[in-house]
Formats: sequence, C-alpha cells, structure tokens
Amino acid sequence: MAIRASFAIGGRRIVAGARETINLPVSVLSDHTPVTMSVHVVHGRQPGPTMFVSAAVHGDEIIGVEIVRRLLRTASLDRLKGTLLAIPIVNSFGFMNHSRYLPDRRDLNRSFPGSPQGSLASRLAHLFKTEIVERCDLGIDLHSAAVHRTNLPQIRVSPSKPDTMELAQAFGAPLILTSKVRAGSLRQTAQQSGVDVLLYEAGEGLRFDEFAVRAGVTGILRVMRKQGMVSAQGAPKPKAPSIVSNSSTWLRAPAGGLLRTFKTTGEEVSKGDILGVVADPFGEIETEIVTEIDGLVIGRTNLPVVNEGDGLFHVAKIKRSDDASATIDSQTNQLEDMFDEDEII
Repeated sequence: MAIRASFAIGGRRIVAGARETINLPVSVLSDHTPVTMSVHVVHGRQPGPTMFVSAAVHGDEIIGVEIVRRLLRTASLDRLKGTLLAIPIVNSFGFMNHSRYLPDRRDLNRSFPGSPQGSLASRLAHLFKTEIVERCDLGIDLHSAAVHRTNLPQIRVSPSKPDTMELAQAFGAPLILTSKVRAGSLRQTAQQSGVDVLLYEAGEGLRFDEFAVRAGVTGILRVMRKQGMVSAQGAPKPKAPSIVSNSSTWLRAPAGGLLRTFKTTGEEVSKGDILGVVADPFGEIETEIVTEIDGLVIGRTNLPVVNEGDGLFHVAKIKRSDDASATIDSQTNQLEDMFDEDEII
C-alpha cells in the first residue's frame, strides 16, 4: 500500500497516521501577548475526505468546545480515513472574555469571507477561510443559543442543497430546520467555496447541556460514518428520523414584566395553546403568549424578567402527522444507552 502524503498546514507537515495541534497566528494583544487559533489535525493513514469541526465562533457558545473535546477522545479516530481538522475555539478573544463578540465588537459570523487587511474580525475570518474551509470537503460548525436562552438540538441547512440535507439526516438531531444562509456567515462563505457545512445549534450560551453534547458528538460521528471516514462502531444510525421544518417564528413579549412559562424546548404545541404569561409586578395585568401555529418549541428564554419585544419562544412549524415527542424520546433514550461515565469525563 502506498504511503499517504502528509498534510501541510501552518508551516508544518503531519504524516499519515499522526495527529498534532497546530497554532495559527491571529494577532498580538496590546500587552504583546500573541494570540493563535489552534487546530488539531488528525491525518488518517488511509485516504478519505477532509472535514472540519469548529466551535466558539461566538466566544460564549462553549458547548461546542466540549463536543470537540469529547470527539477527539473517541477511539473511532484511531482508524480514521481522511483528515479531520478540529478547531474547538475559533474566537479565543470572546471565549476568554465570556463574550459573543471580538474586542472590536464585531460578530465573527457576519465577517466572512474577511480580508487580511481588514478589521480584527475580518482578519480572523480570512484566516479561517483560507487555512480551514478551503482545505476541506465538508464541515460542521457548532453553536448554541445566546446567553439566557436555550435551543433544542437542531441542524440548520440551506434549502437549496440536497446533498447537505442527506448529511443533516445522517447527523440525526431531533430537528432539521431549513434556513437561508446569512450574509457574511461562515456557512455562506463555505457554500460559495463549494464546501457543505452543517450548522448545529444546541443548548445555552456559557452553559453545558449533557443531552446536547451527546447528540453533537454522536451526530458528528454519524456524518463521518456516512462519508466513509469512520466505522459504524460508536456511530449507530438514529432510531427515529429527524423532524424536518421549513419555517419557524419567534413569539415575543407583548409587554415588559415577569414571564411564567408553561412550555419548554422539545414540547409540541398546537394553534391556540398558551405557552406562557407575562404579568406586571403588581399582578394587575396578565398577557397570555399564544401560538398561532402547530409546531415544536425549539428555543426559549431562560429569563423570567422580560422587556417588550424580547423573544420568548422559538416555534418551528411541523406537520400534524409528525410525532415530535416520540422522536425526541427515542433519541434521548438511545443516547443515554450509548454513553457511560468513563466516556464523558
């Protein structure tokens, strides 16, 4: 068997069958401390696709960091076919400061494709595009809800990419939500470069969620299995197919006050259901939050104190024939059976 060529990145070469963490220079802080973007490269002995898994593009979305950590500990990578680029912390500035943004207050996921002469966000976006995206055949970008909100594990894909939908179905999250790519996003830039990217949304900013982490690790391995990168062991197919939704809506606070919630993420709702009540502090006025569609609650606020216009419940429209509760229960039970304590520490 011919020896596979080494993988070049950051001025280093990783030989086939090896793995190494490469530090790509990003910037220098005002006190002259260097800042890098660390990429862990797993270069398999046998040929196959090159795939990236990224997290913390928004610095406060730390759940993806834990997903990448567990992924890199899985035995499946010992027999990897192809190459995996794992970037647990893309936005180290935001990560260290518990912030979504970079020091220039820009959103990295609205700064692609970037420029080597642009703002700090633009330069980091350019680095990620040239050093990571353009070297890969596909990618998975890990996100969570913002601080004080939580998301049901879900995959977001472009409606115009049938190949990406197949990967989303292989991932096996409870929900697949088709959504247009946003200008300046990593997903848009990757799509323009011919690279399929799945966007995984799950959990809450600055918090861990065990179900969301397990769903993320398993989903990534399932996608790698579909691509022929890992064996079926450790990446069983989901027992229930994902629910697919083509649209979603936020129910917003009609007034400021105190929110009492009656529904949470993963619960099915029908048109006319009351999801919560917003009341003034004196208890004189109460306003019900009523859904106008049949759907599934895929996100909600965790704060009981709300202002007028705040997003309270994110509801994805689903078919009446879909048994979302059964899908979520089946996937939850499967994930609980797959992991033991030694595998998640």
